[in-house]
Amino acid sequence: MITKEQILIFKHSADTLHQAQDYTSATILYFKTLFAIQDFLLLNEIGESPKDHNARFRQLEKHFPGLYRELDLEFTTYRDTYSKIVDQETCQRIKTLVENDLKKYQIKA
Repeated sequence: MITKEQILIFKHSADTLHQAQDYTSATILYFKTLFAIQDFLLLNEIGESPKDHNARFRQLEKHFPGLYRELDLEFTTYRDTYSKIVDQETCQRIKTLVENDLKKYQIKA
């Protein structure tokens, strides 16, 4: 079960890598943070978190259409992190997305 504390730990780790200008690793952790936020919200909304990305997409589409659209737009970026170097602009875009969701859903320490 994902907790707010875990979400914030992932975000802190991503921020540390971002500050070190390791944009690829930071982006991967920002996505991990994003998935954790989504799973946390789904767990609270429907009582379960998805087992994989496909399930996450289906559950978000039904229960959080805004988050679904957000993820749908950026999922290619996530897949690219496995084989490409991520630039600062892309990393910043994902970081901002995460920060906006943290604020929107009031996930804080």
